[in-house]
Amino acid sequence: MPVDRLLPTPEAHELIGLTREIVAAELAPRAAEAEAESRFPREVFSLLGKTGLLSLPYPEEYGGGGQPFEVYLQVLEEIAYGWLSVGVGTSVQSLSCYPLHTYGSDSQKAEHLSRLLAGDLLGAYCLSEPQAGSDVAAMTTRAALSGSSYVLNGTKAWITHGGEADFYTLFARTSSDRSSGISCFLLDAPLEGLSFGAPEHKMGMTASSTTQVHLDDVRVPASRLIGDEGVGMKIALAALDSGRLGISACAVGLAQAALDTAVSYASTRTQFGKALVEFQGLSFLLADMAALVQSARATYLDAARRRDAGLPFGTQAAIAKLVATDAAMKVTTDAVQVLGGYGYTRDYPVERYMREAKVLQIFEGTNQIQRVVIGRSLSR
Repeated sequence: MPVDRLLPTPEAHELIGLTREIVAAELAPRAAEAEAESRFPREVFSLLGKTGLLSLPYPEEYGGGGQPFEVYLQVLEEIAYGWLSVGVGTSVQSLSCYPLHTYGSDSQKAEHLSRLLAGDLLGAYCLSEPQAGSDVAAMTTRAALSGSSYVLNGTKAWITHGGEADFYTLFARTSSDRSSGISCFLLDAPLEGLSFGAPEHKMGMTASSTTQVHLDDVRVPASRLIGDEGVGMKIALAALDSGRLGISACAVGLAQAALDTAVSYASTRTQFGKALVEFQGLSFLLADMAALVQSARATYLDAARRRDAGLPFGTQAAIAKLVATDAAMKVTTDAVQVLGGYGYTRDYPVERYMREAKVLQIFEGTNQIQRVVIGRSLSR
């Protein structure tokens, strides 16, 4: 059931219409099979790039869509409604371009940004490490200046699009200072010394490649340092504020898909002579699911509108990520319950939705970390 959206411009309405057409024709029909086969859908990202859907929140002067963040997020929700792996991948693409756009020099943006936003190149964001997930400052990957290049060594973990991406926005330590010793780099692939682990065996989102990224004396030109040395932590955390809103929108899209499947099933399945939806116990459950979805959508849109207005939005992004991903977990679990035995089988997509929802509570900062962020904002 398409969401009746409040959008700021006629162009935004047309954009949502285009997205829904692409989702219905190209994404939704492929999702179940590709997920079952753990097949990365590179051709889908190429299609989204050609239609401009991979670059919506970036300026038109660099080839972006020039759309407000609230519009971009609603497009992202529509994509995730049809296929979560592609929705998350679209969010990662935007996240990967953010440091270059926001902290890169004019010459760096002129040289690289248009090429990345065209959609012909797929990006990855390399921050986490095997022993440095939530504790970003614990990273050990190092970058040492050698002549006109940096030499990078270390391992990144849980990297979406690992081994599939064409460029990697990567964070490495350039000094021993815990918080001010991290810097940001833009790497092209392939590079000598850059390799990837086997794809992780995940419980959901299996069409999205997630690997370790290994750096063994990888040489990167000094011109690929984004911002100054030592400001990588600032860049990473600023990028994550926007990335958390992307995950929030994806979570709402997934939850809406689960709700719609549950409502459709309950409206057509009969027991004791009437449709399931007519039983008060079940209708109340569906009503609670709908309330969670709508509340989560309102929460991420509020944060996005603050971002568009140039207001601080980090705390609101953490709240949106917490609320939306917890809602997705609850709604997808309840959708399985509505379908009963059928919900536990692969004849219907809700069991996949439930498996996929779990990771949304983990990446871009676990929901426990979101609570830390929110709690700190309250104590200031």
